[in-house]
Amino acid sequence: MAGSLVVAGVLGRHAAVTLAAFAVVTAVMNPASAAVAGALRGLMPFVAPHKDAPAQAVPVLRDARWLSLVVGALGALAVLGVPLLASVTGVAAEIVAELGLLPYLLALDVLVLAANGGAGTVLIALGRSRQVLWSSLVHTGVLIGLTLVLVPSWGLDGMGVAWLGAGVAGVVVSHVCLRRALGRGVGQGRPRWREIFRLARVSLPLAGTVLLKFGGLGVVTFAATLTTVTDAAAHSLLGTLTGFTFIASLAVAQASVPEIARAGTAAAARRVNRDAAVLAVGVSSVGGVVLLVFGDALVSLFSADVAVRARVLALVPLMLLASMADAGQAVQGFGLSALKRSGATLGYFAGGYGLLVVAAVPVARVWGVTGLWVALVAVNLLLCVLQGWGFRRHSARVPAAAEVGEAAERA
Repeated sequence: MAGSLVVAGVLGRHAAVTLAAFAVVTAVMNPASAAVAGALRGLMPFVAPHKDAPAQAVPVLRDARWLSLVVGALGALAVLGVPLLASVTGVAAEIVAELGLLPYLLALDVLVLAANGGAGTVLIALGRSRQVLWSSLVHTGVLIGLTLVLVPSWGLDGMGVAWLGAGVAGVVVSHVCLRRALGRGVGQGRPRWREIFRLARVSLPLAGTVLLKFGGLGVVTFAATLTTVTDAAAHSLLGTLTGFTFIASLAVAQASVPEIARAGTAAAARRVNRDAAVLAVGVSSVGGVVLLVFGDALVSLFSADVAVRARVLALVPLMLLASMADAGQAVQGFGLSALKRSGATLGYFAGGYGLLVVAAVPVARVWGVTGLWVALVAVNLLLCVLQGWGFRRHSARVPAAAEVGEAAERA
């Protein structure tokens, strides 16, 4: 996220049309990359039981790589189609002309992410999450360095090279860390279709959930533009700030997956889930309190418009409630994926975000941006309740699942 802020700043100073063109491409690339990452998160419950014997997870990683390459190829095709999509949807000709090589370079980056095979996810599942930090630091450092060097002279093409270079550097580091954790390389074997389908039943619903969330929030952003310029700008800033309050709770939710997957009883699984929920909501609320106390100083870093800043500060309490509810539902959703029941999460999201999509424009027209944030609070609370109920119901089967796993290992 820090690297993305630097990228936005450098592109904005280079030329407004450059930043606009980058936004057009990332509007497609971000959901595509998130879908690949979401699909790879489905690895966790399959890898986590092998914490004490990491090398036994290698066949699972080989299966996952086949699946991630398929999802990555679809995502890359979507990114390659950005110029055509931009032209058809009426994006200004100068912005389309500015795209240059960027869609091709970012499509390659999506493929690199897919070829990574979820190395970071696997390290977390094996209890080596500290090593994930190294690949993130390298990725961010390379991204910032190459952006500062290449964008002033190469423009958007330089941004594409920087993004792809950072992706490759991060993948190399994560693979080195993974090899050390496994004690051997992963390699690539022949596809085991039955095992790939088992992975897909968990991974693909996770990818679908990510796409539903991106799509729903995109509709909310569109609805915000139907209000006033000030409210639309305030909504955009609140969305950025929400990302910073959500990132810690997302990390907590992700870290809880291997612990739940290794739980031997329903009580143990529920205890981990409960502790993760308390921690995630707590860290999310801390971010919101910081905004409440130091809001004016922080918001002034993003906008010099007094009216926009005042509107943001007025909406911070609603943003805090939405973030806390989002943190709670994220933990419950990741808990369901740990139980290999991510299909339930997809169903809950289809219902919750479906209601949000239907209501967004009418709510914006009647109650403005305030109404939109009330709707976000309501949807996140609904998802929290539904997924919490779903987790409790499915976690009751943990002892049976553990017995099946033990029988499989003995066989």
